[in-house]
Amino acid sequence: MAVDLLLGLQWGDEGKGKIVDVLTTNYNIIARFQGGPNAGHTLVFNGKKHVLHTIPSGIFHDEATNLVGNGVVIDPVIFKKELDKLEEQDIDYRKSLLISRKAHIILPTHRLLDAASEASKGKAKIGSTLKGIGPTYMDKTGRNGIRVGDLELSDWKKRYRALANKHESMIAFYDADVQYDLDELEKEFFEAIEVLKSLKLMDSEEYIYQAQKSGQTILAEGAQGSLLDIDFGTYPFVTSSNTTAAGACTGLGVSPNQIGEVFGIFKAYTTRVGSGPFPTELFDKDGETMAKVGNEFGATTGRARRCGWLDLIALKYACQVNGVTQLMMMKGDVLSGFKTLKVCTAYKYKGDIIHHFPYNIDPENVQPVYTEFNGWAEDLTEMSEASQLPKALNEYIEFLEKELEIPITIVSVGPDRKQTIFRKQLVS
Repeated sequence: MAVDLLLGLQWGDEGKGKIVDVLTTNYNIIARFQGGPNAGHTLVFNGKKHVLHTIPSGIFHDEATNLVGNGVVIDPVIFKKELDKLEEQDIDYRKSLLISRKAHIILPTHRLLDAASEASKGKAKIGSTLKGIGPTYMDKTGRNGIRVGDLELSDWKKRYRALANKHESMIAFYDADVQYDLDELEKEFFEAIEVLKSLKLMDSEEYIYQAQKSGQTILAEGAQGSLLDIDFGTYPFVTSSNTTAAGACTGLGVSPNQIGEVFGIFKAYTTRVGSGPFPTELFDKDGETMAKVGNEFGATTGRARRCGWLDLIALKYACQVNGVTQLMMMKGDVLSGFKTLKVCTAYKYKGDIIHHFPYNIDPENVQPVYTEFNGWAEDLTEMSEASQLPKALNEYIEFLEKELEIPITIVSVGPDRKQTIFRKQLVS
């Protein structure tokens, strides 16, 4: 069986968690393949909101196995807090949650390094979530990291101490005002490590391989968004991992020829958290309305998201890089009430009109060229059938399908898993 992928196509926060939750009934295994607890997947069902940071979004389904893959970096403290919340809801995660031995561990000193590095940048801050993700991936590529499998070795605490000591010398080098009590941080960390060690640790690439051979269905769940990819995003204002389809291969040990459907998730408009260029960003009442109606605040950080019109150039680019086969449009309900909608269909780039995503999209180089559409006034949140969608929304969707040359199979009209409209037959 091929492995299907589910990816965000913008700067994250597209609503991937909800769609994974909706699609989980079609899959035996949900596998997270990159990122760390800087991700926040929000799920709403039965009148309750649930926020996950590292655990795959299929955890609320009894029949699904949930795998944290080798490409993920795990903060044991945050992970334990997630598990505690699942226990409060009587979710038996021990039978369905698997952890790759090759996943790297975020140490307390990684978080401190993150804070020191960001503080030292002054006004040039990247907008890090300060979760230690960047420094952990730096240790991974620098061949210094500690992996989950190391916890099974007798000398793992010696390895920990050597790396933590190195980090402390680096923190001192930054000469930034970072106050901390490492003894207190380590107490919480080592308690959480014991919880992590009690879970099912495994050689996940072999597990995935055997699951494919036996005909099990697998959905790989991405975190963040394609425009935050370390290689193809708006560098340096990106995350530290490959958020695109290629990241699923390296983050799970799946060969490229085993990838099946690639589901691409995007909002009907665009948002961004933190610093970095954003060509269609709005600073007027329309932007304020999007933020208010869409409740645009980060699930992990609570930070307000910047809002703007849909950027079709960036969306085409993300579809191209990922090889998207099906699209899913989120938060169509947020645009209800706008008399006119705009879509960026070209860039004015250094005086020329272009239709591709260039190397640099800073404001001095790029200005958006818009196409306008009629808006709709209908409340979409109670709609359950594609036939109920307003004409103007259908025209908006059909235009996007024509330009992107990819079918939009799902339209989300609210945060609850029930507020999901299947426009076309889902292929998986």
